Amino acid sequence: MNRPEFYPVRSLIYVDLAHEDYRIKLENWLYRYHIPDSISQFGPYVSKYAFYQALPTPPGGERFGTVRMQMTEHYWLANPNDIRSFVHHKALTEYFPKDVLIWQNNMPDEGNSHKINKSEEVNFEGDDARATKGSEELGTVPFIFAFIPVWWEEDFKGEGRTVEDGPNYRWQFMVHYPEGVTLEEGDKWLKEEFLPAYTEQDEVIRCLSSKIIKEINGCDFDRVVEMWFPCQSAWVAATEKAAKIVKKPSWGETADFPYLKKSYGISGIFLSDIARSDNMTGYHGYITMR
Repeated sequence: MNRPEFYPVRSLIYVDLAHEDYRIKLENWLYRYHIPDSISQFGPYVSKYAFYQALPTPPGGERFGTVRMQMTEHYWLANPNDIRSFVHHKALTEYFPKDVLIWQNNMPDEGNSHKINKSEEVNFEGDDARATKGSEELGTVPFIFAFIPVWWEEDFKGEGRTVEDGPNYRWQFMVHYPEGVTLEEGDKWLKEEFLPAYTEQDEVIRCLSSKIIKEINGCDFDRVVEMWFPCQSAWVAATEKAAKIVKKPSWGETADFPYLKKSYGISGIFLSDIARSDNMTGYHGYITMR
């Protein structure tokens, strides 16, 4: 019998929010249905499964494709592709209604998601839902599900920082270079123009990056970067300065900084240091407030 090999890898999922009215609906689905569904599927081969709540989008953050709900993180012990390749049958299908993709801004809002008609509900198979590409024309965003190494590959600033140095305002973002631009060409601009414009400023206290491992699930994005700042105002100040320094590459997609299409060329999230829900160790069910 084939067995999956040890393959430690980390995955990041960006969860957007189409409308503030949908926040409680999406939260209800995530905590009431999705966490137990997920753990029952991958519990034997995932060591960490956590939700990091998005901080409010800072002034000017919209043009960077900022998502507004959360970042989901997994630490896998086996390559998910290996698991899927075995002949197997799920005893229970994942509960992933179409409305979730509407709430997450991955599919167009047809005006019906305020009142779900259970008799007409459409359920997606989980992997199909996570493959949703979104549509620029319709104003929706892609479902971003990226795999990266467990450890950061490159360190640009701030090595040696500890928890005693204080809390961090984290900006994690991914970039997708335009069609026809090689990873090497895109990375040259990112590492020689974009990142130094930030890291040379005092406002930036940490900067790390890794290439996205595309062969696992065909993620369109090329690289993930994480920058830390003391606070939101420091990010705003640093970004205003960087916008005046960074040169537009010949392959730039937009006239203004950061020269990448929001949500499709660049997408990110603002986070604090800690996960709001460490699901593998701390989930105790959907217990409502009284």
